[in-house]
Amino acid sequence: MTRPTHSFLSHLLAYGASEAAAKLSRLGVVIVVARTLDVTEIGLAAAALATGDLLKSLTENGIGQRIVAAPEAELDATCNRAHGLFTAWCLGLFTLQCGLASGIWAVTGNAALAGMIALLGAEYLFMPAGLVQVALALRAGKMHRTAAIAGGQAVCANLASVLLAFVIPSALALVLPRLLSAPVWLIAVRRLHPWQARPEAGLAPIRPFAHFGAPILGTELVRTARLHADKLLIGALLGPEMLGLYFLAFNAGLSLATSFSTAFAAVLFPHLCARTDRAEALRQGIGLSVGLVAPVVIAQSLLAPWYVPLLLGPGWEEVTTPVSILCMAAIPTMLWTATAGWLRAGMRPLEELRGTAILAAATLAGTALAAPYGLTAIAWTYLATACCAMTVLSLPALRFALLPEKA
Repeated sequence: MTRPTHSFLSHLLAYGASEAAAKLSRLGVVIVVARTLDVTEIGLAAAALATGDLLKSLTENGIGQRIVAAPEAELDATCNRAHGLFTAWCLGLFTLQCGLASGIWAVTGNAALAGMIALLGAEYLFMPAGLVQVALALRAGKMHRTAAIAGGQAVCANLASVLLAFVIPSALALVLPRLLSAPVWLIAVRRLHPWQARPEAGLAPIRPFAHFGAPILGTELVRTARLHADKLLIGALLGPEMLGLYFLAFNAGLSLATSFSTAFAAVLFPHLCARTDRAEALRQGIGLSVGLVAPVVIAQSLLAPWYVPLLLGPGWEEVTTPVSILCMAAIPTMLWTATAGWLRAGMRPLEELRGTAILAAATLAGTALAAPYGLTAIAWTYLATACCAMTVLSLPALRFALLPEKA
């Protein structure tokens, strides 16, 4: 099987640049909505986006990674089966999200929230026609270009949010661009790596997909719950106004951690699959990622008291300290992201699921306990939980990377 030979650092920088472009444009959205939308509207959009992201995590089901890791002789049959699975899965998710929106409308009577959740579900209708192409592009080492497409889609969505915030200053300005940018992604990935099914190759068995994909699906669902369910929890405990403040603080503070960890995870899995010496590959991945992110987040933390009021404007001073605290969570996040990639590349997704579940339970419990004491208490609790839990859970990977003969 031909493996990509591009350097890990080159791919990581490409994905990092893509994520940086997306986050810089997202920063523009934060600046504009802080000045055009009231906190309740921001909280409503945050609830819709968090609900949508929880369900969207179900698209991370391991099907694409089976394509990346498939032997060359089985590639055509694997792609044929994957395309059918992608189609059925995405249609099912669209139906599920519309049903969820109807249920929320029936229970809460909030037609605006239900409508936005249903609107976000329409994105699934575009995805099946491009997911096999994305996996094949990753397999072929086209990570620079997949990174550019992902970044381009995010920038388009964020620019649309900025424009809509001036035209229709409501929660819809943050939600509608998710759907509007989906065709941009689809056209780009189909041009990047054209693919057509080959019926003569037959269909790969479903069992390997299910055996590998089920724990990954659980992992992604739990991971997304860890990143987004706290917003639903804050909204339920403290109301939409506090949720709006929380949404802005966590976007400003954790955006770098989440964006760089996303880029790192996307690059690390193919890198580990392609290397025979996984200890060296993992050591390289951890060293580069922590070395790149640590100086940036330390600077971000120290400069938060200056740039937060400048960017968000007067009246948002209370989020400055939480932003400064949350920046530091990026460093332990890199360790856990590396550990998760190592477990997945080693076909140990159940262990990744177990660790992700422990992290989710710890962070959500900490949020619930700290919520009555305000945003700063929530931020300190999140950072403490991330440092302790992620470091402990990463010890097996660190041992393997540094002392492979004893692992």
